[in-house]
Amino acid sequence: MTGERVVAFVLAVTEVGKEYEVVEKIREVARQAGVDVEAYVVYGEYDVAAKIVADGLKKVDRAVTMIRTLPGVMRTVTLIAAE
Repeated sequence: MTGERVVAFVLAVTEVGKEYEVVEKIREVARQAGVDVEAYVVYGEYDVAAKIVADGLKKVDRAVTMIRTLPGVMRTVTLIAAE
């Protein structure tokens, strides 16, 4: 049984020069967590932005936890979308 569709945005600050590596790792983590993801290097206060789409908060939580522990990730902010 699948849960309700949940959309979340993860904004990450990375170590200098690790942005593209972190984006690739986020894509790998998404496969492991069973979620869909779009991840991009961005400019501004954050270095990486990722959109996560999952069947339920439990999968979002798993993906976000995995992203937060990736090498090169210094800080994250997670936003859950209201639809």
